Amino acid sequence: MTRRGRRLALIGTALAIVGGAAALAGFALKDSIVFFYGPSEIVEKKVAPGTRLRIGGLVVAGSVQKAGQKATFDVTDNARSIGVSYEGLLPDLFREGQGVVAEGVLVAPGEFRADTILAKHDERYMPKEVVETLKKQGRWQEGAAKP
Repeated sequence: MTRRGRRLALIGTALAIVGGAAALAGFALKDSIVFFYGPSEIVEKKVAPGTRLRIGGLVVAGSVQKAGQKATFDVTDNARSIGVSYEGLLPDLFREGQGVVAEGVLVAPGEFRADTILAKHDERYMPKEVVETLKKQGRWQEGAAKP
């Protein structure tokens, strides 16, 4: 085998190993990947019930209802809303009218069961995904919160 042939064989083998490693990593992580959507995107993309995802937006004022450790509230992107149910302790900074990201399962269209709630951490912060969704829809008010 010539020098050039050995070099090509070595490069081909290295590419096959890297490709195989990437495929194995993708296969191993496929169950951990969670997509982020706003309420409007869930309707537009017709996300199937049972899908694990993250939703984000603003907590609708007056929608929070608590009964023990169970809470229900609505999340909106100012175009559409989705009802969220959560069982557990809400973060201390969880409030109506504030940005929130909920991770869980879409139970039915317009109904989401969360197992994790993430709230903003101070008066200037809103989750990046929420800001991007609001900007895409033209509903972002500059100066309201800074990412």
